Amino acid sequence: MPTVTVIQPKVVDDTHRLLRVAAYCRVSSSSDDQLNSYNSQLTYYSHKFEDSETETLIDIYADEGITGTCEEKRSEFLRLIDDCRHGKIDRIYTKSISRFARNTRDCLKNIRELKSLGITIMFEKENIDTAIINDELMITIMSGLAQEESTSISQNLKWSIRRKMKNGTYSPVKAPFGYRLLSKVLVIEEYEAQIVKDLFDYFINGHGIQNTTEYINRKYNIRPLFAVSTIRYMLMNEKYIGDTLCQKTFTPDLIGAKPQKNNGEKEQYYIESTHQSIISKETFTIAQRLLCTRRITVSERRSNELTRKIICGKCGGRYVLRDFENKRKWVCIWHITKADLCSSKPITEGIVKEAFIKLFNRTYSNYTDLLLPIQKSLLELTIKQTTGSDDVIELRRSLLQLKEQLNVIASLRTKGFLNEAKYKEQSAEINNKIAKLNRDLRLLSRPEDTTLKDMEMLIDYFEKRKHIMIEFEPQAFEFLIEKIIIKDNILEFHIMGGLIFTEEI
Repeated sequence: MPTVTVIQPKVVDDTHRLLRVAAYCRVSSSSDDQLNSYNSQLTYYSHKFEDSETETLIDIYADEGITGTCEEKRSEFLRLIDDCRHGKIDRIYTKSISRFARNTRDCLKNIRELKSLGITIMFEKENIDTAIINDELMITIMSGLAQEESTSISQNLKWSIRRKMKNGTYSPVKAPFGYRLLSKVLVIEEYEAQIVKDLFDYFINGHGIQNTTEYINRKYNIRPLFAVSTIRYMLMNEKYIGDTLCQKTFTPDLIGAKPQKNNGEKEQYYIESTHQSIISKETFTIAQRLLCTRRITVSERRSNELTRKIICGKCGGRYVLRDFENKRKWVCIWHITKADLCSSKPITEGIVKEAFIKLFNRTYSNYTDLLLPIQKSLLELTIKQTTGSDDVIELRRSLLQLKEQLNVIASLRTKGFLNEAKYKEQSAEINNKIAKLNRDLRLLSRPEDTTLKDMEMLIDYFEKRKHIMIEFEPQAFEFLIEKIIIKDNILEFHIMGGLIFTEEI
């Protein structure tokens, strides 16, 4: 009989280990009363765990002026969940379910995921602790109420905005090119207004949108360059004749819904003479007629996998698909406009796709030697960047104290204990300190770098792949390639994860 020795498991005594806790705060608007609530939440959680013998504060995650109906917009909430996944947190404190989420689906999804990671949540207002209560029905009801409250608030705001549109008192929230928004009124910006006038004049004198775009970009050295779609929108924008068409877009009454173009689903309101005009109504009317007669055909709008992917290495212009020397080729937009502006040569689509197939197969055959060392280096760098959390917490506390000082001097000014000059002097000094601390915080805080995640996705993609590429695969190209830069006889492929590979042509 063989001799068997039993090796007993090690028992780790963690009874004296402090629970690593995080606090999450959020307010949904930037109004003064909401910001006071926001600062109060930060103050409360900054001091809550100072004398605790069982818990230690790891970090405070705070979203300011962000809606709770869509978690993609809450950067601090996403950072909290990411840190939980990396094992940095044992427990989360938050003021209420409505602060955590106003979307029932997202609320339950995150609670379940955190529970699977062994992380508990304390909702203080509702006195619900997931460490001792396992009642999803209660959480569903409470988060549903929070969602309904958010929907009600949203509908009330929409009603108020539509009412202002209907009676002609609606104020714009942003200014189009050519204007500045001052005290809720559109005011002409002279230099940009001259560009708008030149744009309309050039277009109505017989030039197409493509030529007009190239003319404006070249004459005024526009950076970044105006796109054709931007010029078309400007030519259709009634604000340049001093009028305002309200509700061009609308957001459906669904949690997390995105704005969409109003194609007649909702009422629109046309308000005349809301601000000073840049062009005449006669010029605008001519432009609208020309736009109707110069519609881009389906074939001209046709795009494929290479659209907006190929960039000229000489001038930085984008390559477009054109009939060139009786063949369909990709050519630099500035070479089309005027050959002496860019000497880049056209290239056939087949050459680009063949180069991609060669690059793909070479990378697939050698991905373990190419990508795994890079993944290891990125992981080591990420671990180094996560140090210094104590300094981050101290900087956040200092920021909080300075914001409290701003509130105090603002209150003193309101009550008449501080004159305007003294208030401006002190507030400027405090704001300078806040700006410096924010710079220091950005240097210490770990950036939201997706490079490591991209590299993991890339390795996973090739691990699941079963064969080399025989014919061009549009899905693979779209997934892997961010852009292609053409430099003479070299195609420079920029791949997800920041990798750059080259192929000769």
